[in-house]
Amino acid sequence: MHLDKRVRNRAWPRFAAPLLAAILAVQTLQMVGVSTAARAETIAPVSAPLRAATDLAMDQVLVVRSADREDAFLGSAFIWAGVADIAVTNAHVVGAAEEVRVTDRQGNVVIATVIGRDSTRDVAILQLEPGLAGPDGAALTGIEVSDAPPLPGLEVYALGAPLGAEFTLTRGMVSAMARQIDLAVPLMFLQHDAAVNPGSSGGPLVDAAGRLMGMNSRIADGSRMFVGIAYAISGSDLSRIVDGLIDESLLPFPKLGLNARPVDRKLADTLGVAAEGLLVDAVNPGGLAAGAGILAGDIILSVNDTKVQNPGDFAFLLDAVLGAGSAGITLSRASEDLTLVLDFSAAAPEPGLIGLTLRGPEGAPPVPERIRSYRLAALGVVQGEDGRVSDLTINSPAALAGLAKGDRIRAVNGAAMDGPGLEVLEITAATLLLVEAPDGVTRHLWLDPWGTATGPRAIGGANVLDPAVVVF
Repeated sequence: MHLDKRVRNRAWPRFAAPLLAAILAVQTLQMVGVSTAARAETIAPVSAPLRAATDLAMDQVLVVRSADREDAFLGSAFIWAGVADIAVTNAHVVGAAEEVRVTDRQGNVVIATVIGRDSTRDVAILQLEPGLAGPDGAALTGIEVSDAPPLPGLEVYALGAPLGAEFTLTRGMVSAMARQIDLAVPLMFLQHDAAVNPGSSGGPLVDAAGRLMGMNSRIADGSRMFVGIAYAISGSDLSRIVDGLIDESLLPFPKLGLNARPVDRKLADTLGVAAEGLLVDAVNPGGLAAGAGILAGDIILSVNDTKVQNPGDFAFLLDAVLGAGSAGITLSRASEDLTLVLDFSAAAPEPGLIGLTLRGPEGAPPVPERIRSYRLAALGVVQGEDGRVSDLTINSPAALAGLAKGDRIRAVNGAAMDGPGLEVLEITAATLLLVEAPDGVTRHLWLDPWGTATGPRAIGGANVLDPAVVVF
């Protein structure tokens, strides 16, 4: 490259002056014999890098193990801000244990006593023995609850010990603010996609500033491993529950002793009712629901005159009136409405081809004709003299629906039915059966000879055979 002489003359001073100064500085150092150590002292010291807020929050995380000889890994926990020597975790992490062993990030190990536990809301609080500390012996001050709303799109970080990998951080974002994942529990969860796995339970979910947004508690149902959806108890709910456990003001959510399913459009059309409320599947003898007089087949409509518009409303409506000691439950029974009193104070401490015919014009290939009606016998159901199912054809529509030997059919589409009536019953559409097992437990079954159902499937959740059933 050739530069015009005038350009070179103008550019030279800008380069020559700094270059000459550097050469003279080196020569001066060599002449006076400055040592390497002395030269190092002339360089400004580099400050230690600032730790990220999420890394500071990790100092407050604990790994929870059993306090016995097994030393079994249980999950995660974290220091609660504002109360000395208190940590928070999930109730399912500690189970029934009275003591657990916790380890901080520095490797300090102490025993923690379980001083509060709410199994329904899945929160436990731990009293910590002295001995835990942060870097350089700093006191563990806990993670402050954020007062900012966890809006969808907010970047969040899950801290804990997924699969036993201690003090792990994963990143994601809030994907939904309020998700009720168990209709029997009055809690709305934060949904997010920061990776969590077994062992993450009890660990904090924080924002980029290290503030507490929630406590990781569940993975999307149907998988033991992370599938992109995780749930955390929100910071606001957690504060209310933890404070209530500490000062013993939190009222336990009662076990009602009933199974129910939402009255969806399909059920409503079958029963000829509005698509609202909960259809009672079973009532446990001796439970609160049984004491109130609730029966299988009832449809729960409202609590203290407030309608159960959505299936999850029932738990929240009950939670709102726990302090009153009782609630008025309005329900529909045999097309009539009645109100019963639910007393909380009485709670204890804690298709097939069967029957297919082929017809067609002479000389034409046979074509299948849809059967218009079935009797139970044609569906492989044999009833004994006592009205119970004495035999059942394997893989028949009735067996696939969940009917079993020893069951007794109590009602069909909400109408009571006896043995003689069942013998002449004509099933012309998908039918809802109320069935009583030999031990007296009742449940509802869909019987649809024309459907494609493959029978009950094992899943996680409240009921291993039917995801629509909620256990209260």
